[in-house]
Amino acid sequence: MNDNRYDIAVIGGGLAGLSLAIQCAGAGYSVVLLEKEQYPFHKVCGEYISLESRGFLERLGVPVGNMNLPQIRRLLLSDPHGQAYTADLPLGGFGISRYLLDNALYEIAQKKGVHVLTQTKVQDVQFRNNRFVINADQGRRITAFIAAGAFGKRSNLDVKWKRPFVQQPPGKLNNYIGIKYHIQYDHPEELIALHNFDDGYCGIARIEDDKCCLCYLTTAANLQKHNNSIPHMEQEILYRNPHLKKIFTEATFLYEQPLAISQISFSKKAAVEGHILMVGDAAGMITPLCGNGMSMAMHAAKLAFEQIHELLQQKITRKEMERCYRHHWRKHFTSRLFMGRILQAFLGTESRATFLVGLMRYMPGLAKQIIRSTHGKPF
Repeated sequence: MNDNRYDIAVIGGGLAGLSLAIQCAGAGYSVVLLEKEQYPFHKVCGEYISLESRGFLERLGVPVGNMNLPQIRRLLLSDPHGQAYTADLPLGGFGISRYLLDNALYEIAQKKGVHVLTQTKVQDVQFRNNRFVINADQGRRITAFIAAGAFGKRSNLDVKWKRPFVQQPPGKLNNYIGIKYHIQYDHPEELIALHNFDDGYCGIARIEDDKCCLCYLTTAANLQKHNNSIPHMEQEILYRNPHLKKIFTEATFLYEQPLAISQISFSKKAAVEGHILMVGDAAGMITPLCGNGMSMAMHAAKLAFEQIHELLQQKITRKEMERCYRHHWRKHFTSRLFMGRILQAFLGTESRATFLVGLMRYMPGLAKQIIRSTHGKPF
């Protein structure tokens, strides 16, 4: 067995994990990051980033201004029948694929000195004698003073630790599937659109290289009703919205098969589990319709680093680090997650979605408040 010791171990190499690892390595700490995939790779994601994150990404070393990315300034929201509401986005954002962004962060992490172990799945984490012992594939055994969980929406560790959200019976917040395509389609560069359908919604926005990300969320029950056939479900349900029918029948699809993820949960999660700081979706997932999960993941990484740095500088204890991280996580994200769950309830059914879109059309002031409530300030 290999026995390696680090200051910090980061489990999961998505936006949250990579952002945290880069900050820690930049401060001079020894960092290992474990990722089960091999970069670059695609992920199910809406691939829209609010401008609240741009400064942070640039400080990490991502040359956002030189990447010729689509600048998104307007939102279009349609109900299942195609009736639409449009609005300016208070901050706006830009489109970029996870394939491109995660790989850029991976390369920065390597240059910073992060020891990145790809194609490595963590099997167990134990905390003993004030250190973490991490057992992974290929007989790897790693010890670290601090561990962070950045392994996404749901993992084998969530099941192993019996986290409450994985033990809940299927319900309104915890039994969704996500489907993503990259397509070529004549979609306005400045617009992100969110089209509702029965028991779900589908977003489309431009990303790099004249492509669009087309990504939708629906219930597992919706797919089961259509013999677990994604094309059949799309034709029978999504095509009822004329905007979606136009996209699906006119676009050029760039994947042979869509990317899919199941068992998505928006239930509450703990920000700290067994002394491990949870970041990104591992700590709590905002509903995709809010368009802000990527920014939240990176912001959480910043909050986690600030507390980790204080502990490693011996300015606070481990207990204080955990308490402060929980406090700041709740301060920045709890209200956004709450609003996301409310909107999920409205946009999850045909009648409520029609009501909400109509309300936003006739009360633009309320619509602006709803949009602002799902986003934060630059960090």
